[in-house]
Amino acid sequence: MGRRRPGKTELTDRFLSGELETDDEAESRQRFSARSKNAQQNKILETALLRAQEQADGNVELLPVGEVIQVFSLYSEVREGGTTYLCVVRKTLTKLAESAIVVGDRVRLRDLGLIDEQGRPQAVIEQVLPRNTVLTRADSFKAIEQHPIVANAGQMLIVASLHQPDVRWGLIDRMIVAARSGGLDPVICLNKIDLAKDEDDRKSADGILDHYASLGFRVLRTSVERAGGFDDLRDVLRGRMTALAGHSGVGKSSLIRAIQPQLDLRIGAISGYTGKGRHTTTSARRYDLDFGGSVVDTPGVKLFGLWGVTRENLVEFFPDVAAETAPPWRRESFRRILDSLPEQ
Repeated sequence: MGRRRPGKTELTDRFLSGELETDDEAESRQRFSARSKNAQQNKILETALLRAQEQADGNVELLPVGEVIQVFSLYSEVREGGTTYLCVVRKTLTKLAESAIVVGDRVRLRDLGLIDEQGRPQAVIEQVLPRNTVLTRADSFKAIEQHPIVANAGQMLIVASLHQPDVRWGLIDRMIVAARSGGLDPVICLNKIDLAKDEDDRKSADGILDHYASLGFRVLRTSVERAGGFDDLRDVLRGRMTALAGHSGVGKSSLIRAIQPQLDLRIGAISGYTGKGRHTTTSARRYDLDFGGSVVDTPGVKLFGLWGVTRENLVEFFPDVAAETAPPWRRESFRRILDSLPEQ
């Protein structure tokens, strides 16, 4: 007698049976020898063949495409149309993927026809579409391995404060390189401009921002206290997915709440799906804006990685240094980043 095909069980049961994999497992997988790696690949192939009949009822290419809006420790939230799905990842997909799924990834998902305890439909991620851009974590500075945190964002809003804390132009330069190396357009936002100590302080900051503008970067001057620069900020964010960058205290959350008061960028505890307590997360999350576009907050990430940046090509990210028109602070930024890059 042939083996009876399993029916659709609850999502947790499918996960516990080993058919589905969580993002925590994806992070710790593939630490095995060359021999065990070959055995693992053979097992994946055998599993895929056994599931061919199960998946024959629908071509993956015909499945709907959604966007990952947050990755928790166990599951991912994926928005498709006006619906948000609680998803896990097909185990064969995570075994073969180059990296774990991240916020912004566009994925094909299969609706399981099940509802979780919070009323969310459940689905399985069957395919990850190619990324247009990628933003990486700082532990990839040595460019040995890529550790993405945000995919497919169009731009990075680099927020700094004039004072409290004092602006660090070298850090902004490093974030510009991180954005451009990942394919994102950097936008420089100097917040708290109302804290200028005097006219010379204000002129000095304006001169630096003007230099960035001469390099083709969009620059903003904002103040929550004086409600300054909000129209320009909305114009920059409208219609695009924007990754937010900046150290604590510079006013990222205050700026976003000022232009959309009901939006709270703080990530708190979320209910655990299995009912075994609550999970907290410092992962990135995408938030939709009422006037169009979205922002991706990246709490817990103090600095981003320089993927694909080498000592040989760094000068491509500093055209003013190459042209010998860079002011002293830009030349100093270039030297510091150059010294942090490994020898090839």
